[in-house]
Amino acid sequence: MPARRSRGDSGLYWDHRRKRWIAAVTVGCTPNGKRIVKRASGTSKTTAQRKLKEIIHDNEGGLAPSPDGYTVAQAVSDWLVYGLNGRSQETITACTILSNTHIIPELGARKLKDLRAEDIDRWLATKSQTLSTATLQRLHSCLNRATKRAMARDKVRRNVVELCIVPTGQPGRPSKALTMAEAEAVLQAAARSRMYAYIVVSLLTGARTEELRALTWDHVDLDGEPDARLPVPPHIAVWRSVRAGGDTKTRKSRRTLALPKRCVDALRDLRDRQDQERQAVGSRWQDNGLVFTPVRHRADPGKRAARPPQGD
Repeated sequence: MPARRSRGDSGLYWDHRRKRWIAAVTVGCTPNGKRIVKRASGTSKTTAQRKLKEIIHDNEGGLAPSPDGYTVAQAVSDWLVYGLNGRSQETITACTILSNTHIIPELGARKLKDLRAEDIDRWLATKSQTLSTATLQRLHSCLNRATKRAMARDKVRRNVVELCIVPTGQPGRPSKALTMAEAEAVLQAAARSRMYAYIVVSLLTGARTEELRALTWDHVDLDGEPDARLPVPPHIAVWRSVRAGGDTKTRKSRRTLALPKRCVDALRDLRDRQDQERQAVGSRWQDNGLVFTPVRHRADPGKRAARPPQGD
């Protein structure tokens, strides 16, 4: 007569109602003495026992068992809804379009725990035949961040997307950067324009458009400290932008940019012009401290006044 299994040993039996093999094991007890039983099922004995071993391994490592039916589409959808908090609407829209166009239709039905690095490599290689390298990198980033979020919530044990390398895609759009001759022509054409200082600083410092629109005079130093032990050139402190939240694109984007003499001269002229306009308007002047503020006039010709805008 076969010996009875010891308490705590795994059991294996056939479930007639579900038509599946069930493997079960007791892993402990609750404070009130009730047994904690972990179960796994499969169409064969081997499958059920293998799944049970994975559950026991996760339990011993303090991990919650990952759900069998959690798909890539669910992970990506969850990330789009909850994982992009604080991002601008443009970023959310771009990630949503990429996910709904390329990720969910082709990988969405796959179970996240069954997703392999070979699947990602094959998918990216196929996409590289029609998409640019930059788009491939964004696709990889979206899927990677969605999988990371799922892993942090015990939906999957590891992130295989992070292990994959993005291939080289199709050539992107031709560069729209100005040549030296084109940049000089722009500066000459804008020499008498009110936007001259804005164009000069943009071209010669490389500051982003959204950063210059938020630049204030208290972050501009047109003199510097040439006599200091370590001379400080004229500079602008790029610490803000008109992006959502008012911060720069990234933390590292907060920086101080030296100003060439051409920028210093243009900014001095701009400041003198603003001082003249402030004196002409008097008490009606609304000072918001912005460096690059266009002049707006009232609709009534009799009440025209130079006034900075209330927005950008």
